[in-house]
Amino acid sequence: MGNNGKKLWFRSTGIKIALIAIIAFAAGFLIKSLLQPSPAEAEHKHPGEEAVQQEQKWWTCSMHPEIRRLEPGKCPKCFMDLIPVTSSADDVGERQISFSEAAIKLMEIETTAVERKFVTAEIRMAGKIDYDETRVKHITAWVRGRIDRLYVDFTGVNVKKGDHMVYLYSGELLGDQQALLAAIAGAKNIKPESSTLATRLKSANVEAVRTRLRLRGLTDKQIAEIEESGKPVTHLTIYSPIGGTVIEKKATEGMYVDEGTHIYTVTDLSHLWVKLDAYESDLPWIQYGQEVEFTTEANPGEVFKGKISFRDPVLNANTRTVKLRVNVDNTEGKLKPEMFVRAVVRSRVAGGGKIMAPEMAGKWICPMHPAVVKTEAGNCNICGMDLVTTESLGYVVDTPKDAPMVIPASAPLITGTRAVVYVQVPGARKPTYEGREIVLGSRAGDYYIVKSGLAKGEIVVTNGNFKIDSALQIQAKPSMMNPQGEKAPTGHGDHSR
Repeated sequence: MGNNGKKLWFRSTGIKIALIAIIAFAAGFLIKSLLQPSPAEAEHKHPGEEAVQQEQKWWTCSMHPEIRRLEPGKCPKCFMDLIPVTSSADDVGERQISFSEAAIKLMEIETTAVERKFVTAEIRMAGKIDYDETRVKHITAWVRGRIDRLYVDFTGVNVKKGDHMVYLYSGELLGDQQALLAAIAGAKNIKPESSTLATRLKSANVEAVRTRLRLRGLTDKQIAEIEESGKPVTHLTIYSPIGGTVIEKKATEGMYVDEGTHIYTVTDLSHLWVKLDAYESDLPWIQYGQEVEFTTEANPGEVFKGKISFRDPVLNANTRTVKLRVNVDNTEGKLKPEMFVRAVVRSRVAGGGKIMAPEMAGKWICPMHPAVVKTEAGNCNICGMDLVTTESLGYVVDTPKDAPMVIPASAPLITGTRAVVYVQVPGARKPTYEGREIVLGSRAGDYYIVKSGLAKGEIVVTNGNFKIDSALQIQAKPSMMNPQGEKAPTGHGDHSR
């Protein structure tokens, strides 16, 4: 190819390149004009959306703050909706962050005021029914002998107090009766002119033998019958000491027994105990004398009630629970020992974690028998112990000053050692929130008691607080996870995309 041919080839190639450039420029202009919103569309554009577009720099995930995008979408790790992170020229503090109104709606942030009010803690427990140990009696042989008759042949029989239970032959008892008759005969032979000392000795001897017979199990009526008849009896009848149900039978007829041999066990089932397991975290809400409601599988839909009468002073190291004992009336006989129960205690919580019970205010109670409540000081009718004031057991009167400061349980973000809430900054031009560490008390139902860090009337975030915390982490400000404001990790550099 000559010089002229080369010139012609370069000229034609330049013309082609110029034509391609012109076509590309025209196509770009056309696309831009098509994408440009019309004046009508621009006029109907929501001002909040325009503010978000002006202020928004990137979108991030509340669960994975290292994820950053220049447009909304889903998190590539957990598929949650990305939230907007905006920047503002407002002068906010180190622990503060501001958002636009549109961003607040997208983040679904909800708030509530800190308040003082009485809250109710519901403590749910499980346990089972047991015998009332104070109403269980053992029938034993008080002397050596042979059982010739058992009047109760099997367990489950109901008996009354004073019913005959055992017919026992005893040679030892026979000797004691003969000694009694001899002592009485000797006392009768004392002459009237005898000395006073001799008379007293004879009387004391008779009374000593009577006492020995009482210790052998004979009643005063039986002893009187022996003295009147002048003949010893060969058998001893053992009576039931209480009314109730025979729950154990340990002997058979014809069996020889020693002193103290266990023959029967009788218990009064009209009063029972319910033994419950309470976790150590629930102990602040449990006091003596509190009412307990419980249900059983055998009586669905029926609620039984009782009162707490005892708290075990020792914690079970394996289950981390404390045993509670509840006194229950069972005169209708619907409850049976060994039944499983589900129970609940409702405690109205006052300031300082005390239990508020207006009906118990100003009264006196027995620590051992909480069913004994009196309006003035005195002694327990059952055990004779001195009554104590209900206030000494943790009860308080219903007064407004006793109401604790509380926040909803969803408000604080809790780590192992810290609790952080986000408080709305009053008077800010845009919604602004400040992270604040507080000291929490125990949880009572759906609320936490606040010991310090908040004042009544302050506005705290109850929903969306984790998203606010994530936004602070992205901006390397102090947050729940980064109390010193350390720079949040960026992972694999996803923020650059």
